[in-house]
Amino acid sequence: MTFQGRVITCSTRAAAGTWEDTSGPILVAGLREIGIEVGEPVVVADGEPVLDALHSAVADGVDVVITTGGTGHTPRDLTPEMTAHVIDRPSPGLAEAIRAYGVAHGVPTAILSRGIAGIAGTTLIVNAPGSSGGAKDTIAALSPVLIHALDQIHGGDHSRP
Repeated sequence: MTFQGRVITCSTRAAAGTWEDTSGPILVAGLREIGIEVGEPVVVADGEPVLDALHSAVADGVDVVITTGGTGHTPRDLTPEMTAHVIDRPSPGLAEAIRAYGVAHGVPTAILSRGIAGIAGTTLIVNAPGSSGGAKDTIAALSPVLIHALDQIHGGDHSRP
């Protein structure tokens, strides 16, 4: 089965063209490497535009959405809150794995990510940090399980050796 993905970069500065999106392209490349079909990143401003982009991805039937940015502690970092409005069922282990991977690989600030993960209909949504390192950690943490998770969301059973 071929899965469709979307990367949403959540950054007011990148949306305005005053900041280069470095994490979105890393996530796109990582998803493509594990066999997920994905276009270029969709760049939106923080806050309500993130909610609109997530609703659009779910309506389009995308299998997996990875957001990047907006997971920190600044007042405009609202990606987890926007995601919480869209998901039906949480999948906290995915976000925990991303934070744990970062810490285990020498990034103590990885614990500051407030990112969440969950399922909206048949779309898996995962929040990644907005840094290039956070994007790399996200792909590394998710790669071993992402295809299996998507298969399960679409009705697949647990595989047995």
